[in-house]
Amino acid sequence: MRHRKLTVKLGRTSTQREALFASLVSNLILAKRIKTTLPKARYARRMADKMVTIGKKQTLAARRLALSRLKKEDAVRELFNTVAPAMKDRLGGYTRIIKLGKRMSDSSEMCILEFVDYIPTVGTDQPAKKADTDKEAAPAKA
Repeated sequence: MRHRKLTVKLGRTSTQREALFASLVSNLILAKRIKTTLPKARYARRMADKMVTIGKKQTLAARRLALSRLKKEDAVRELFNTVAPAMKDRLGGYTRIIKLGKRMSDSSEMCILEFVDYIPTVGTDQPAKKADTDKEAAPAKA
């Protein structure tokens, strides 16, 4: 029985798991949204929520702890400068998982892991074009 065993092994050694989840969470912080398999996303969600909680403390010790877990300075900088301040009023539940269905090649359950306040941009950053109402409203010259 696996009662009270919290480690998700995923067929990897402990150092490989640590590197995998550090990479997943770092990329989530930098990109605000990642696509991965469901078991990886469920464990990465736990780690990401803990990293946001650490980032909300805004102390040197918290920054060093985050760097020891994430291994990327730019991800830690992004966490402390933009992600954690955006979540300062939220008490928990900083991420969400959106299921996408099964992958064609091996039928793995795929999902998107993203921050709750993330708003994806569709296509370009330019606003949608207005309809040409001026041409329709003006009478045609004959």
